[in-house]
Amino acid sequence: MLSTEQSTKKYNQYYAKVHSIESFGTVDGPGIRFVLFLQGCHLKCKYCHNRDTWHMNGGKYKSLDEIMEKILHYKNYIYPNGGVTVTGGEPLIQAKFLIELFTRLKEQNIHTCIDTSGMFQLTDDIKKLLELTDLVLLDIKHIDDEKCKQLVGWSNKLELEFAKYLSDNGIPMWIRQVLIPGYTDNKNDLLKLKEFISKLKTVQKIEILPYHNMGEYKWEKLKQDYPFKDVRTATNIDVERAKKILLN
Repeated sequence: MLSTEQSTKKYNQYYAKVHSIESFGTVDGPGIRFVLFLQGCHLKCKYCHNRDTWHMNGGKYKSLDEIMEKILHYKNYIYPNGGVTVTGGEPLIQAKFLIELFTRLKEQNIHTCIDTSGMFQLTDDIKKLLELTDLVLLDIKHIDDEKCKQLVGWSNKLELEFAKYLSDNGIPMWIRQVLIPGYTDNKNDLLKLKEFISKLKTVQKIEILPYHNMGEYKWEKLKQDYPFKDVRTATNIDVERAKKILLN
């Protein structure tokens, strides 16, 4: 019989708390992606469009074998130009499980990708996971530390250190910035972000994601006030303006 410690270790490594699965994703990494949405997030983003992923008491437990079976069912679609992207919520909360999952995926030569805020201490588990990761979609919440705290409830120091770690260790990344009118579209902030990105060696792409309010109904369903009720959605003009600042 397993001890409590052994049982907990086995449980944490081989089961994940899953919010949902998308079998034919096209926006979360290169090619066609199998997208695994994990449950749980430690941030409190005021604009979150997946509010129902925050608490670990949501979602359902899925075994590693069950998830791998689903992925392999779609392998002909996602291989060789696509792969598997794990997002959330915040996937790095379940890093131990992802080490096991990505180990299996590498055995199948399937491209691995994590969509994360990077707001974590670089523990041994996370470093081990990143060794198995082909691409990181890094969401820079805000380049200004105080504005970041107001927007998501956390300092940006850890995510900027995370970006530098990826750069220093040769791990490819796509930088993502949600463009929120009145919050992340300030010209000086975008120039500061551009300067930071310019010092990173492994950035393959910069994505500007226009803010939308399509997740507001999830807040209402949970009987939570949506903080950005009065914030307008970002337009194509907003995005083009930001691109000229960030990409030129």
